[in-house]
Amino acid sequence: MSTAPSDRCHTPRTHREIRLAARPAPGAPLTDSFFESVEVPIPSPQPGQLLVRTRVMSVAAVMRTLMDETTDVPMRPFALGGPLYGPAIGEVVSAPGTGFAPGDLVQHDLGWREFALLDATAAQRVDPGLLPDPAAYLSQGPTAWMAVTRGAEVRPGDTVFVTGAAGGVGSLAGQAARLRGARRVIGSAGSQRKADILREKLGYDAVVLRGAGPIEEQLRAAAPEGVDAVIDTVGGDQLQASIAVANRGARIGLVGALGAQLADSGTPTTAIDTFSLLTRGITLRGNVLHADHLDLIPEWHEQFGAGLRDGTLTFPHSRLHGLDNAPRALRELVEGHHVGAVLVEL
Repeated sequence: MSTAPSDRCHTPRTHREIRLAARPAPGAPLTDSFFESVEVPIPSPQPGQLLVRTRVMSVAAVMRTLMDETTDVPMRPFALGGPLYGPAIGEVVSAPGTGFAPGDLVQHDLGWREFALLDATAAQRVDPGLLPDPAAYLSQGPTAWMAVTRGAEVRPGDTVFVTGAAGGVGSLAGQAARLRGARRVIGSAGSQRKADILREKLGYDAVVLRGAGPIEEQLRAAAPEGVDAVIDTVGGDQLQASIAVANRGARIGLVGALGAQLADSGTPTTAIDTFSLLTRGITLRGNVLHADHLDLIPEWHEQFGAGLRDGTLTFPHSRLHGLDNAPRALRELVEGHHVGAVLVEL
């Protein structure tokens, strides 16, 4: 992600943004018909505001949920006819009356548009020297680190199970568990291709494959001595299997609910064996990064930067190019085509 000096000197009069053209029915596949690319004037910042040129943005499964009119997710739904939003890294173009200067890199939540106008208080300054690639600031590593350190409280010698291990959180959670001394790391995936990547490139010892037989049976075979810590991003039968195979005193950190977010209809619930939680002293804990654990973000970035430089950590991601490919990026993410984060470079 680079910036030519000439880019800073010539700001066009208009830019494009991606708007929500229609709301999909529950379970309906995403198509381009739900999105609209619109050319609009570039706004002028007032004192205390930033005009930011978007350089890279990320998409996440929760965005499919936010396309619904109402949602249980503690985020505002996308407005019908309005631009979508999401994490992005951009370059400051103009910043009157602020502590920012043209050329500064910032992180903000107004992706899905080529230029963003926001209050200076809504931007986080990005240190371009901390991570080898500024796009890595858009990883879901802070959530993975939270799940490992405060949700599942991974300890040296643990056997760890990560559901949705090929996703943006799971692809980093397995690596983070190793940093904490995990002895054995098991993940779940939806295809053999992803399972191979988890084992061969991301350090997983074994993979439970959805659709290849009962999850609990596969997990028992992969963890004959049981699991000590679980990082769950899915729910459903994978969470049930985690509880069934959990050792006494196991810690289960809930950091996602993909099974519900991507369900065909309704809001699925997971039947929990509360007797097992009680008799085996299993802890089930939900964690939300931006509600209670913001202090972990700089801590993760320090760990991530050091690990990327010395080769002990990797940043699994796919990168599409051009704002017009943002709807495709979200569609392919929801359909399970990618491993790790899914980014769009503008």
